[in-house]
Amino acid sequence: MSADQPSVLVVEDELAQREVLAYNLEAEGFRVSKAASGDEAMLLVDEESPDIIVLDWMMPNLSGIEVCRRLKTRPDTRSIPIIMLSARSEEVDKVRGLETGADDYVVKPYSIVELMARVRTQLRRVRPATVGIRLEFDDIVLDSETHKVSRGSMPLKLGPTEFRLLSTFMEKPGRVWSREQLLDRVWGRDIYVDTRTVDVHIGRLRKALTQHGGEDPVRTVRGAGYALG
Repeated sequence: MSADQPSVLVVEDELAQREVLAYNLEAEGFRVSKAASGDEAMLLVDEESPDIIVLDWMMPNLSGIEVCRRLKTRPDTRSIPIIMLSARSEEVDKVRGLETGADDYVVKPYSIVELMARVRTQLRRVRPATVGIRLEFDDIVLDSETHKVSRGSMPLKLGPTEFRLLSTFMEKPGRVWSREQLLDRVWGRDIYVDTRTVDVHIGRLRKALTQHGGEDPVRTVRGAGYALG
């Protein structure tokens, strides 16, 4: 699986439904992690930092609604979109799910095609570069569909790793990314890369961004990592 692929955490206690969801999401090009309980989901969120969570409401012990509430009250996870799945079709239940923090609410039984469309809608918000959206920051323009970057109308030459780094930064300007987070997002969890490699490629990215002049937009946050702007 490529690190470019957006990641989805599927939280569903029923094995058959969990596997169907995972199969269809992988067919759509997502990296998929699976949790069979709310407690397992909380652990995987910390380990995997998924881009999107598809979360069943009715689970034993720690319910989906409680998982949603906990994640949305944490500063480090509140921005992860959550699509709540539930057999509860009453309006009051949908309102409760949304007020708890769910970004979308899908009633069972649901159409897989519709659910995939809803996942992609949330993805456009959190990982726009993965769906071909043009990104802009100050005078820097990144076209994720054509893989071209320019600054002040001048084209820039970036290697593939530097392009992925810049995409990550431009999706969330101002956010501070640790070296470990950048390794997960840009290189992927399945590949061992020393954290010092991040510094090397950040240096190359900075050189590329200033090849026609201009200030270096990449900021080093001592003891924390890097940010754009």
